[in-house]
Amino acid sequence: MTDVLSGAEFRKSSLSGPNTDNCVEVATNLPGLVAVRDSKNLTGPPLTFTPTQWRSFITHIQTGTLDA
Repeated sequence: MTDVLSGAEFRKSSLSGPNTDNCVEVATNLPGLVAVRDSKNLTGPPLTFTPTQWRSFITHIQTGTLDA
């Protein structure tokens, strides 16, 4: 998995501000994969999702229908 993630370009929301390190960073530039990591632990293993899973997650967050 490390080889697949070596080209990941992680970004955080512009709403996070420049000096905030309590963020979630997302890489969407990988074919068939979305990687998510904690900005406080850049060397830790990221969570990975298919683009479909990621879109579903974001939709549930936006609509308030995420069943935790």
